[in-house]
Amino acid sequence: MNNILELKQLAVHYGGIRAVKGIDLAVGEGELVCLIGANGAGKTTALKAIAGMLSPAGGSIAYRGQPSAGLRPFELVRRGLALVPEGRGVFGQLSVAENLAMGAYARNDPRAVASDRERMLSLFPRLKERLLQSAGTLSGGEQQMLAIARALMSRPRLLLLDEPSMGLAPLVVEKIFEIIVNVAREGVTILLVEQNARLALETCQRAYVMESGLISLHGAAAGLLDDPQVRAAYLGE
Repeated sequence: MNNILELKQLAVHYGGIRAVKGIDLAVGEGELVCLIGANGAGKTTALKAIAGMLSPAGGSIAYRGQPSAGLRPFELVRRGLALVPEGRGVFGQLSVAENLAMGAYARNDPRAVASDRERMLSLFPRLKERLLQSAGTLSGGEQQMLAIARALMSRPRLLLLDEPSMGLAPLVVEKIFEIIVNVAREGVTILLVEQNARLALETCQRAYVMESGLISLHGAAAGLLDDPQVRAAYLGE
């Protein structure tokens, strides 16, 4: 399997804080991989570096076999990498339809964009009901659906998801994760950062555990579900 993403000794600093201290991580084409860990472990920082929002202090990031550190976020979007940020980040003053259009801003294939919009509205029927509604007036779950749909409008090859379950009711979380699995089945590679460790490990194929800026464990997600260290630290057992 070819790796679509490969981090080697990636380090990222915030001022004097070493948030990510030199991690190795790989995601193969077509994989659904999660990165779990406690608050402050460095997970979001790592995603932001991959997405071009933060500059590495050391190490390397390769996307689709090419160095990507130094590329700006919009350049990475054009190369097929999309981030759904923590907190959703929808454009609150814009309508649902306008948010979806923003997801396709880098594309110049209007017919395919229109087709993809219809596919998004089929995948997220709640959004179809609220197409002309301001995104800021949607519920948290609806905003999360919109954030994912907007990212998918760019036709990503690699989708980065940062805490998609945060602050959502259990039934909504279940629906969001059903959608994530369906998107992965359609061939989009996904790297998922998620605090709900059990749900992430039950959903993904492989997993990395991050502690204090370092990767402490990695392997098959099913195996980590049974790991005593993971069960004690993250599964409340």
